[in-house]
Amino acid sequence: MPKSRSRAKAVYTPPPRSSKAKVSPPWLVPTMIGCLIVGVAWIALFYITGQELPLPSLGPWNLAIGFGFIVAGLGLATKWR
Repeated sequence: MPKSRSRAKAVYTPPPRSSKAKVSPPWLVPTMIGCLIVGVAWIALFYITGQELPLPSLGPWNLAIGFGFIVAGLGLATKWR
């Protein structure tokens, strides 16, 4: 019985990597840490004081604002190299 021809497959070569290492911008880490600290401090401040500060009452939005800062800090943490 005749033998079938085999196909020659090209050898996989990965694309060249850039020689320059990726570095995060210098403002990223302080901004990330600042957002995380402000978020935790915002939530803690309004829970500890019982919203008796001379600021406009935001009610349950204080929790949303605090978590917003925390989520922004975690979002920045994903960009840190």
